Amino acid sequence: MHKFLPAIGFSKLNNETLTNLIQEIVKRPDYQESAIDFDGNQFVELRYMVADNVGIVLRGSYDDNDEFKLDYYYPTFIGDTISIKNDVEVIKQSDKDNYQVMVDEIRLGVNLIFQLQNMGEFLRRNITDGKSSDRDIKLAALSLDGKIILPLYDNEKSRIKEKMNNQKRIDLVEQAREGNEEALESLTMDEIDLYQRITRRVAKEDILSVVTSFFMPYGIENDKYEILGDILDVKTVVNHLTMEELYILAVESNDVVLEVCINKNNLYGEPTIGRRFKGTIWLQGTVDFS
Repeated sequence: MHKFLPAIGFSKLNNETLTNLIQEIVKRPDYQESAIDFDGNQFVELRYMVADNVGIVLRGSYDDNDEFKLDYYYPTFIGDTISIKNDVEVIKQSDKDNYQVMVDEIRLGVNLIFQLQNMGEFLRRNITDGKSSDRDIKLAALSLDGKIILPLYDNEKSRIKEKMNNQKRIDLVEQAREGNEEALESLTMDEIDLYQRITRRVAKEDILSVVTSFFMPYGIENDKYEILGDILDVKTVVNHLTMEELYILAVESNDVVLEVCINKNNLYGEPTIGRRFKGTIWLQGTVDFS
């Protein structure tokens, strides 16, 4: 059983009810698409939605008797907000017919890797080398464990100054990648100064009052992350099969906006705009290949 099913409202699902649910999805999916992969094999995706943009995806193929053969399934949440615009590289997983996307995102400081949701469109576009330039990316995530953190006291002036400093750092990183030694030296000095300031502050303050946001890998799976970010919007939806309530949070972390779906029972605290979300996520996303 997929461990992220509770995130979309299936916290009490057992193997028998899961089998019945999969059979029902095969008979009456809300969405179906097919394509031919790069090896000439049929790819079929069936999707069943249990709330707005929240559902279960089945992937597999049809046999000669027109019966659907399940390869794997996963819970999904599809975001509406364009998070970033960047070059992408699509990579096929070795253990199953599934694709992940890698993005070199300077603002996050890591190579961002996420599950590709619109795999059928990618296969139909026949992008054989997996690389595509300057694409709109909508990031969405499922979370099993989250906490609401109080906001930091700041003002408009400090927020503008922080954004200017972030943009300055991004410009320096781009120049350093092009071989500018002065930019590399400036980045090194900034890192040393930042480390010294943080070291002095954490001796007297709580770490969550020093660190405003972060986005970093979590565990050994490359599409799992731990994030801390400001809540920009909050919506509540209900899984119409189980009647479990879910929160849909728009979160800004390191200047990147993504949407997070979490079961109300798995979130500690009351989410409101202006507070912060801290939690572990499984990152998914769609890429505009048009």
